[in-house]
Amino acid sequence: MSIRFCHIAPTPHLDLTESNGAHLLLAHLIEESDDYAEYYADLDDGKTKIMDCSTFEMFKQGREMYPSDKLIEMGRRVGADTIVMSDYPKEPASKTIEAAKRLNGQFGDAGFSSFFVPQSQLGDKQDYLQAVEWALSEENIDLIGLSILGCPVALGLDESPSGKRSDAYKMQRFLSRWKVLRMLDHEGLLDDERAAKRFHCLGMVDGPNEIELLRDYHNYIFSWDSSAAVWAGLNGIFFDESPTGLMNGKFEDEVDFSFQTTNPFLCTAARSNIEYINKLCNDDGGK
Repeated sequence: MSIRFCHIAPTPHLDLTESNGAHLLLAHLIEESDDYAEYYADLDDGKTKIMDCSTFEMFKQGREMYPSDKLIEMGRRVGADTIVMSDYPKEPASKTIEAAKRLNGQFGDAGFSSFFVPQSQLGDKQDYLQAVEWALSEENIDLIGLSILGCPVALGLDESPSGKRSDAYKMQRFLSRWKVLRMLDHEGLLDDERAAKRFHCLGMVDGPNEIELLRDYHNYIFSWDSSAAVWAGLNGIFFDESPTGLMNGKFEDEVDFSFQTTNPFLCTAARSNIEYINKLCNDDGGK
C-alpha cells in the first residue's frame, strides 16, 4: 500500500493539497486563521485528518510549545481524526511519555485517536528507542511520528532553531530517519505486527529522495508530511536529478502561510514537485 503523503501549503494555495493521501493540519493555524480552519472544517474527502500540535514550527520560531489543553478544542473545530500529542525536543523521553499518558486518555474520551512523537536528549538513542517501544504497546496510539527533530537529536545532531548548517551536517541529517529505522529493525521492534503501517514521517529535510532511501521500510510507514514540494515550488525551485532530489538541500526559509501568487511558473513548479513526491510514494516507486 502506498504511503499517504500530506502536502502542506500556504492557506491561499490549499487547492494544491487536493492529491493528498491524508491531511496534516497545524493547530496554531487553526486558531489564528479562520480561512484555514474553515477550509478543513468543510473538507470531507474521506481522507484521514491528522492535527499536529505545531511542535516543529514553535521550536523553529523559538516559541513555547502549543498548549495541550487547546488541542481537543482545535481538533473539534476542523473534524480531525487523530491529534498529535505534545512532545518535548531535546528533553528526556520520560517528559514526552508522561504528557502522552495524560493526553491519550483525554483524546480517546473525546473521540480522537492519538499520535505520539518520541523525543530524547541529545545523543540518547537508547532512550529514544525505548519511547518508540512504549508507544507500540499503547492502546489508542494509532501513529508514531519519526520527526526531523527527534531522529537527528537522538543520534547526536544538535538541531537548533536557527543557524547555518554545513554540508556534512545536512548529509547526516538526511540519513537520520533511515538510521533510526535500521536501529528499530535491529532491536526487533519492527517484527511486532503492531508496527505495520504504524509510523508517520514528520517533515522532510534535504530532498524528496529520502522517500526512496526508506523504501525497505514503506510497509511500516502509514503517512508522511512536508511543505517541501509546495514551498520550494512557490519559490521557483524544482526537484532535480541530484542524489537527494534537491541539489542545494532543503530550502530553509520558514513557510509563510499567508503567501499568495498568481504566477503560473511558480504554481507549475509546485505541482511538478508534488507529482515527483506522489510517484515516489507509490508501491512501485513511480517506475
